[in-house]
Amino acid sequence: MPYSHCSTICSASRKIVHLLAMVFIAMVLCVLCNTSSSHAAPQKKWRVIYVEGGPYTDYQQLLAGTIHGLAQLGLIVNGNVPVPEGSESTKEMWDWLCAHAGGDSLEFLPDGYYSAQWDETKRETNKADIVRRINEQQDVDLIFAFGTWAGQDMSTDEHNIPMFSMSVTDAVDAGIVATVEDSGRDNVHAQLEPGRYERQIAIFHDVFKFKRLGVPYEDTPDGRSSSGIPAVENAAKKLGIEIIPCTTQLNLPDLDQSFANLLACVENLSTQCDAIYLTVNTGMQGNRIKKLLQPIIAAGIPSFSQSGPGETKLGVLMSLAQTNFDDVGLFEAKAISQVLDGAKPREVSQVFEGPLGLAINLEMAVRIGWNPPFEILAAVDEIHQRIPDAP
Repeated sequence: MPYSHCSTICSASRKIVHLLAMVFIAMVLCVLCNTSSSHAAPQKKWRVIYVEGGPYTDYQQLLAGTIHGLAQLGLIVNGNVPVPEGSESTKEMWDWLCAHAGGDSLEFLPDGYYSAQWDETKRETNKADIVRRINEQQDVDLIFAFGTWAGQDMSTDEHNIPMFSMSVTDAVDAGIVATVEDSGRDNVHAQLEPGRYERQIAIFHDVFKFKRLGVPYEDTPDGRSSSGIPAVENAAKKLGIEIIPCTTQLNLPDLDQSFANLLACVENLSTQCDAIYLTVNTGMQGNRIKKLLQPIIAAGIPSFSQSGPGETKLGVLMSLAQTNFDDVGLFEAKAISQVLDGAKPREVSQVFEGPLGLAINLEMAVRIGWNPPFEILAAVDEIHQRIPDAP
């Protein structure tokens, strides 16, 4: 009996040892397989190009915000991209990203920067060059398209590279995407904020009760779209406001001429209107805002920035507040991250939910003789104390 009992124990021990050995061998094989697999299929590094119609300060700010978001999500190592002062160019920012962004997910191509400099001929050339590059060199995996021109040109059946349309006033009206809910193309995504410009007009009117609203813009299909004119006209009709338009060439390669044309419009509108709505266009140049506002101050009428609080900080009386470009940028970065993880751009939500608060400039309020009532100040998220000198 003792020998039989010992034999049973020894047999069980041998089985346990054998089982442990099999488990160990399986673990080793798994490690070797994973190692082999990782060598056979390294992580894809997405090669990125940048496309814009021309220099514009909002493109700088949103590009920086998007880069901050990509760093926050761990898709790049260094997101501290410097924004140039005294310039609206994004070229220096792109060069910095190519050299310093780092990480294993994205590669910003040094020869992947395309700006049309607001020149129609250059725009056509850039589009043709990019499409040819995609189809022949096949060295582009992701497109950042800033502004209406770039979004329209890159939203095309001529390629299938994922494209993110950013900083567009109305991507649906511009034909970049089909609807708010559906971009219409598997490779296209745009950031949308439905109803934003209607809300701007409604809030502005609720505060000042104006009857005649001056609106400068370029009366071309691209100009009307980039300035959100259909939305502005729709809001004015509902509120019983008369739109006093001043149409001129604004999206020009010559930024001096763009500003001169806008200034002439503002001077004209200031004598005819109860309020002015300053639209998104290349005449709105940060280092010249103070000069642009002088006819408005002289007329003592309120002004509203379509672009946002960045221009209110520079002196425009009022805008609809957004916390900052980092919020929009993080939205874009999350959309990009989903595509890197395997989603189609078309499958990613395009709707960015922005805040409803106000931003005001108190010095401008004093200059036009407006004393904001308490209930207005209570609704303000951003208060800027002065109109700064040009940088």
